[in-house]
Amino acid sequence: MSLFSSKEKALHYRYYYIPTLVLVIMGILDTIYLTYTHYRNYTDIAYSSFCAISQSLNCDTVSQSPWSILLGVPLSLWGFFAYSLFFFILLSVRCKNESTLKIWSILLVLSSCFSISALYFAYISTTRIHSYCLLCILSYIISFLLFLYSLVIRRRFTVSYFISDIVIGFWSIFRIPFLRNSIFILSLIFLSTTIFLPEYWKYDNSAQYKSLFHGVTSDGHAWIGAEKPVLTIEEYTDYQCFQCYKMHFVLRKLITQFPDKIRLVHRHYPIDNEVNRYVAPQPYHVGSGRLALLSIAAGQQGKFWQMNDLIYSELRNKQTSFDLKSLAEITKTDFKQLIADIQSQQTLKVLENDIKAGLRHKISGTPTYVIDDAVYAGFIPPEIIEKISVKAK
Repeated sequence: MSLFSSKEKALHYRYYYIPTLVLVIMGILDTIYLTYTHYRNYTDIAYSSFCAISQSLNCDTVSQSPWSILLGVPLSLWGFFAYSLFFFILLSVRCKNESTLKIWSILLVLSSCFSISALYFAYISTTRIHSYCLLCILSYIISFLLFLYSLVIRRRFTVSYFISDIVIGFWSIFRIPFLRNSIFILSLIFLSTTIFLPEYWKYDNSAQYKSLFHGVTSDGHAWIGAEKPVLTIEEYTDYQCFQCYKMHFVLRKLITQFPDKIRLVHRHYPIDNEVNRYVAPQPYHVGSGRLALLSIAAGQQGKFWQMNDLIYSELRNKQTSFDLKSLAEITKTDFKQLIADIQSQQTLKVLENDIKAGLRHKISGTPTYVIDDAVYAGFIPPEIIEKISVKAK
């Protein structure tokens, strides 16, 4: 009797259905925009999204992390297809009857998966990325609300067993032509996406240091490019900075175009409070200073660019700790000498001098470039790159 009376007091079905429909549409739109920002982050050197607010609340930082890709597909696209699946199933239950109410058990399972995924990726943002995406948080909230509405609707409008409803609901889905066809088309689109989507987040690494001249300046800084340059670009970078990683490939391509005209000189500027407390008073990019020391030490054996490229590559592969012996083998450096050089005062002095030079230029972030005494923060403007190209010809 109590169960019957609770159903009598329940609001009309549409008061639950319409908010659920609005939520899933919001989820689809949210993931579309997240996919757009993910693409722009990797293809536009000057792009910055509206929600790049701070170090700890920054959609771009999350998009730029290797955790934004799952099984070769951007995470936002996984979200888009998941919400789209929920949307099409939801359309099939717009009218309340005994058959459609069974399908709500399927929606409850789907929204449960959404919520578990949201918890997992919130954990990744906290413990691995150390930054939160405002639009991702919106997606988490949508996922939890979809779960809540699915649970409430099932509890208020059905009295049958959950497991049996899942089985009946599953077969009901495939008895509805519209829904069956929609899921089939959605599956084909998803499969095509996984096969044909260009891996725009992977930069072309064909322009290796081997095909370019490289050496050390008179004051001990590694350079790559022209032996007698017409133009010199001085870069200040941090290995844990995604924009540095992106510009690393942009500049390598530029130098490959003009190998006899342009020279790139590398300077270390880790935004790591262990070595650069003036710029990073709080823990940030922890370990970047040690990575800088590692590449400086490799440079003392003539292997700076090999180690530099390898560090960037390993970080993009979600490496949070490094096997120095393995890195030494790959770069063909003497392991014992590498360890000794990392710990030497001479190596530390090189890093300190780079940081002091950056502070003289009033550099507060990376990457930063110095060209003809002009300082460019974040990226080299396209018009400057065009001038560089003209000057180098």
